Amino acid sequence: MNQTDSKKIVIAIDGHSSCGKSTVAKQLAKQLGYLYLDSGAMYRAVTLFALRNQLAKNGTVDEQGLIDRLEKIKIEFHWNEATRQNETYLNGENVEEEIRQLPVANHVSPVATIKEVRQAMVKQQQELGKNKGIVMDGRDIGTVVFPQAELKIFMTASPEVRAQRRYDELTAKGQQVQLDEILKNVEDRDRIDSGRKESPLMRADDALILDNSYLNREEQLKWAVERAKERIENC
Repeated sequence: MNQTDSKKIVIAIDGHSSCGKSTVAKQLAKQLGYLYLDSGAMYRAVTLFALRNQLAKNGTVDEQGLIDRLEKIKIEFHWNEATRQNETYLNGENVEEEIRQLPVANHVSPVATIKEVRQAMVKQQQELGKNKGIVMDGRDIGTVVFPQAELKIFMTASPEVRAQRRYDELTAKGQQVQLDEILKNVEDRDRIDSGRKESPLMRADDALILDNSYLNREEQLKWAVERAKERIENC
C-alpha cells in the first residue's frame, strides 16, 4: 500500500515515554508509503543544544537563556540510505545517537515544558504536515499539532514494562545503566509530561487507545495498519 493507492491522511500517535511510539510510527509510515517525523527527536535536539551550552544541568534548565537562543537552533531530518531511516540533525550535525542517551532523557521533559520551545517546534511540525501523507508521534500531536488528524492513536504501557524495554535497548548498545534509575526517569517524565501547563500529555477525545504492555512489535503494527486502512477507506 502506498500514497498512490489511496487518499492521504494525517496520523497522529501520542503516548507515554518509552512505549514504542517511534517504532510503530516508523513501521506504519513505511507500510503506507508515508513520511515519518519524530517530534520527540526535535525536543531532544533542543535539549542537547541546552546541555552543550550550559543551559541545562542537574535536571534544571535556564529557560530564558534557552528562549533567547531558539533562533540559533535549526533542526532537520535527513534520510540515511544505509539505515533506511530519517536521522536528526542539529545545526548541520548528525546527533541521532547522542539525543537517545540518558543525559538528554533526564532533561528533555523540563525543556519540553517551555512554552516558547513548544511553539517553535509546533510551527515546524505543522509546516511539514500541510500536504498530509504523514505519520507523526509525540505527546501532543493529536491535541495541539494536528487536532484535525484523521487517525489519532494513544499508546501506553505500564511504567515497569516501559523501563525494562528502555533498559534492554540501552544495554544492547553497550551503555552501563541501572534499571531502577530508568524506571525513576520513566515515572518522572510521566508526571512532568502530564502535569505541565503548556500542551500537557493527554489523550485526544477521538484517539484510539493502544495498550501494548503485552503486545509484540508485529502485533502492534498489524493493529495500527488495520486502523489506518479503515480511516483511509472512509475518507
